[in-house]
Amino acid sequence: MKLAARVRNVAAAGALIAVAAGAQTIRFEDVAASSGLDFVHQRAISTTLWFPEIMSGGGGWLDYDGDGDLDAYLVQGGQLDPAAARGAGDRLFRNDGGSFSDVTEVALGARAEYGMGLAVGDYDADGDPDVYVTNVGPNVLLRNNGDGTFTDATEQAQVGHPGWGTSAAFIDYDGDGRLDLFVVNYIHWSPHNEIECFTGGRRRDYCHPSNYNAPAADVLYRNRGDGTFEDTTVSSGLAAFFGNGLGVAVADFDQDGRPDLYVANDGMPNQLWMNRGGRFVNEALIAGCAVNRSGAAEAGMGVVAADLDGDTTTDLFMTHLRDETNTLYLNRGGWFEDVTAARGLGGPSIGRTGFGAGAADFDHDGRLDLVVVNGKVGRGETTVEGADPFAEPNQLYRGSSDGGFTLVPSAFVEPPGTSRAAALGDYDGDGDADVLVVDNGGPARLMRNDYAGGTWLRVTALDRHGAPMAGVELDATTLSSSQRRRTERASSYCASHEPAVHFGLEGEASVNALTAHWPGGPRQRWLSLPADRAIVIYR
Repeated sequence: MKLAARVRNVAAAGALIAVAAGAQTIRFEDVAASSGLDFVHQRAISTTLWFPEIMSGGGGWLDYDGDGDLDAYLVQGGQLDPAAARGAGDRLFRNDGGSFSDVTEVALGARAEYGMGLAVGDYDADGDPDVYVTNVGPNVLLRNNGDGTFTDATEQAQVGHPGWGTSAAFIDYDGDGRLDLFVVNYIHWSPHNEIECFTGGRRRDYCHPSNYNAPAADVLYRNRGDGTFEDTTVSSGLAAFFGNGLGVAVADFDQDGRPDLYVANDGMPNQLWMNRGGRFVNEALIAGCAVNRSGAAEAGMGVVAADLDGDTTTDLFMTHLRDETNTLYLNRGGWFEDVTAARGLGGPSIGRTGFGAGAADFDHDGRLDLVVVNGKVGRGETTVEGADPFAEPNQLYRGSSDGGFTLVPSAFVEPPGTSRAAALGDYDGDGDADVLVVDNGGPARLMRNDYAGGTWLRVTALDRHGAPMAGVELDATTLSSSQRRRTERASSYCASHEPAVHFGLEGEASVNALTAHWPGGPRQRWLSLPADRAIVIYR
């Protein structure tokens, strides 16, 4: 058993920070420009109002060079017309201690896809994070060479699905120690089946997915361990249902030791794929999380799977189209209850179109908060010259002691944008979660968390190859609380989060006990860990 610890730009080990939790307001400041994160997403070079234009905008965090800090991968849109010039491609930014350098030319070379999102994981078990990029058209697997460069391994690995991929996740679904790959697909689309749609005022606008009547099946690839994957969509049971899939979350919802999948569908019932030993069964309808409490299928965009009420079971939070609410499903031990209105998440969200989302203890008070990034998908009747007709303010909901959530109006001070992906990670190493936001047709934003109160513990769990491991359940116990978190990169919308877990400690000077429940393995425990530390644990 090994234990490594590192302190970055924080108070001395064990010292209490003077500002008490709850004494100030959570606030995010956009530092993308000042930190060198210079990326502008292209909705389209010449806008044609083709449906994929308004849905693109992905990104996430990975430590591609192994130096201990988070680098940023940003997925580009561009031009959907195959006869037109492609435009700018994806960008990779190296973190140089809080500022960023564009290393795309050396690390990635030129990319020619119309991108959507990404998943990060060490599929070849060499200790380096690899990247899977979903596209409108064939997806791409980029193998990390360990020398600061990536190689396109799509053809060799046999994972270049030609559909419209959205969110994706690396997941060891069969328990063999190798990372498999799950890909969410939206609709069957091509320029040849694009149609014209109009607003109520007969103004040309983007279509709704139901206008195409072309839902798609998601795809599951099993890792053979030799650099190739096998398509097991049919044999695993996942081909039994189709959907307009946008978001995915991975969790062990029934606590049987196997990772399950939840897929957010746009305008169709959601899917809860329970893992029955390598074969999946969709139990969303009988579990109560296929539709909302009124029995209606909603426009599922992003999804969060986390213990949002502190009872150690995994709950679900989903973002939706405006005129619907975002939805909170609490896990009641085998079934889910829609408690959106009772927990304060209904009214503030009904006038927004939510996409990316994430759960983190942004103020270190021991309770998870929720961040939601918003942006419309229809122009409607906006006529203001020069204004972005899709822009909407982003939102932060602060978790309260009674289990509810309260909107923090002043959390985001930047002008509204058309936001899509939201990826959480502590890019500056100060112990709190920051948010990378990718705007459709606009600049990426790096929302630095400027909350200065409370104490914390950040835990990264590594596998035997030295790569961050997904699916590790971590329990942290202090004098005043007990919390459970899970290491997972996948959730939100077309995004990949930091693989570490953050615990807010409410000003406590130490964690009495940290317990790791490793997938398919024994538990490990560490005692009396000082607060304000970033630690690494090894299986």
